[in-house]
Amino acid sequence: MGKKVVGEQTRVQLSAESGVSADLFQGDSLDVLPSLPANSVDTVITDPPYGLEFMGKEWDHGVPGIPFWTEALRVAKPGAMLLAFGGTRTHHRLMCAIEDAGWEIRDCMMWLYGSGFPKSHNIGKAIDKAVGAEREVVVGQRWEANRRPSTQDSIDYGKYAPDDGLIRAPATPAAALWDGWGTALKPAWEPIALAMKPIDGSFANNALEHGVAGLWVDGARVGAGGDRTPGGKSGNSAIWSENGGNVRLERPTGGRWPANLILDPEAAAMLDTEVGELKSGKMKAGTRRQNRDGYSGPMPESTGGETIGDKGGPSRFFYCAKASSSERHAGCDHLFWWKKEGGLRRVPEAYWNLLPEKERAKGNVHPTVKPLNLMKYLRRLTKTPTSGVVLDPFMGSGSTGCAAVLEGRDFIGIDIDGFSLDVSEARIRHYL
Repeated sequence: MGKKVVGEQTRVQLSAESGVSADLFQGDSLDVLPSLPANSVDTVITDPPYGLEFMGKEWDHGVPGIPFWTEALRVAKPGAMLLAFGGTRTHHRLMCAIEDAGWEIRDCMMWLYGSGFPKSHNIGKAIDKAVGAEREVVVGQRWEANRRPSTQDSIDYGKYAPDDGLIRAPATPAAALWDGWGTALKPAWEPIALAMKPIDGSFANNALEHGVAGLWVDGARVGAGGDRTPGGKSGNSAIWSENGGNVRLERPTGGRWPANLILDPEAAAMLDTEVGELKSGKMKAGTRRQNRDGYSGPMPESTGGETIGDKGGPSRFFYCAKASSSERHAGCDHLFWWKKEGGLRRVPEAYWNLLPEKERAKGNVHPTVKPLNLMKYLRRLTKTPTSGVVLDPFMGSGSTGCAAVLEGRDFIGIDIDGFSLDVSEARIRHYL
């Protein structure tokens, strides 16, 4: 389906043969959300602005306030979960706004990664600059030689690189005194606020009345197989009766209980190197444990077989890869951009080829792209027995939508920027 312009909004509707659909809007969330029916969304998962003025972008000038989350609450079903990424310096404002809008804060997840880059101000250099002192070059091109930024870090990384990348010696005694002092730490984690719309009565009643309740723990268990401790019933069948007939339900094949911590490979390698190998032993059949009430007996879930021991680093409990360049740009090869002052403009390839190199961009130009492995995991964790609709009121590059359709969930996405709509449409079409 093509684009439709309704008032000040542009709408794109996509669908797959499987029946999974994506409904994308360009417009202000506060204008689009009121057009959605109340109690129609099963999950809200979003990566809103952090209020850090990232790369000087206008859309990141502030953290979304109470009105956004109030409207999201209205369209969410009772018991619906909300997962919202935040910045380490500003997530308190995000969580307060969500809570003040009427959501219940249930937890705060942490996404750890090892490939963040510090946006620090060199105090020694600042002192030299303030007095107009010229620094002498002592080492050439450190940044090009030793640390090329990845595409997901920033499409305008040079803005944050230390001047031209050359290493220069302090020019004044005061600068030498303050050489090595900076203003920020290297970012290595992002919080994810986990909130819930108040339930209608009990969780059981909410599940039966609204089709939403809790988190899909078994579907989001971490790891499976011989190198993992199952952490629950492993591949057994549950039998229950309905109107006198037996129905057999297959349980997921083990894995560890989902935690509120997720690692990327680089962070996992750091943790494993620091802590070293850990082992968890097998529990033999018939092993008896004493519970808190003093009763010693087989574990309730015991099947008479042995549990599986495993070994490895702590990272085997948590895992999520960061977005690769191929993942970031998948489906976006036909997108060509003119980097004009004040924004991006999509142009034909022939026109793009005539532009100066510094004014050209191609593919997925959004500077903050969440990895699909992470987003798919969050979609699975919040999935309902009937899959459920996912809403993202701050769609960005469309990672939420890509993950939703890959998990078989319908998606509604909203973003105020036109280039975000183009990128999201291209990426989601690629996975439909």
